[in-house]
Amino acid sequence: MHDALTRAGRALRVVLLVALALLFLVPFYLLVRNGLASEADITAPTWAFFPRELHWSNLTEVFSDLDLPLARALLNSTLIAVSTTVGTVVLASMAGYGLARIPYRHASVVFYAILGTLMVPAAVTFVPSFVLVSTLGWISTLRGLVIPTLFSAFACFVFRQYFLGFPKELEDAARVDGLGYWRTYWRIVVPNARPVFAAVGTIVFIGAWNSFLWPLVIGQDQSAWTVQVALSTFTTAQNLNLHELFVAAGVSIVPLVVVFLLLQRYIVAGVERSGIDD
Repeated sequence: MHDALTRAGRALRVVLLVALALLFLVPFYLLVRNGLASEADITAPTWAFFPRELHWSNLTEVFSDLDLPLARALLNSTLIAVSTTVGTVVLASMAGYGLARIPYRHASVVFYAILGTLMVPAAVTFVPSFVLVSTLGWISTLRGLVIPTLFSAFACFVFRQYFLGFPKELEDAARVDGLGYWRTYWRIVVPNARPVFAAVGTIVFIGAWNSFLWPLVIGQDQSAWTVQVALSTFTTAQNLNLHELFVAAGVSIVPLVVVFLLLQRYIVAGVERSGIDD
């Protein structure tokens, strides 16, 4: 009787997981289905799982649209996301290591001040940040899109918590060999903290790629548009090409899917090993 209940429970979990997986795959199905369909198939009163004729030319059409610089937008988003990710991970990891390991009288005060910034709504700092970027002449530049977003209090918190639980024996051995905090960090800590680096990097990359409001305000020239800003032009266009919208949206999420599939195992592992306890 017990074995039968166990098998039934496992079967129920499998069915539930399959149903949830199919539910989460629905948006991807809609992107592919409508991206390869014609306008008539998308707006047809009756629904077909897939249209009779797949229009693969939609892929080339969206890249040849002069009103939608999708290729340039993808390049801009890639540069911004990669630069933001690298800069944020480096700065936040060094700050987290310093707060966790370097003795400093006011380390706790600085740490709680950093956490306090998480409670400040982004709308409060948006206008001052824009004024500063405009004064520096960074409108529609990579500097204006990247530098103001480099430091992340959340990333600093995660790194600090992780380094609190980092084995001190490894650092003590480095001290015996004559390494200071700087070289210990680069030679000992960083190579042994890859999971948390990958986890934070993945989260930051996804956030930077999906960022919309800041790139919309700062990237005023078409040459500085990100892919999210480029996609927003569909909602303001007089003639809405639905198939181009779905193709562009599908293309825009490919980098996110690739990054997530490659680094997904580090996200949970890195956060779990960050150690929420002091």
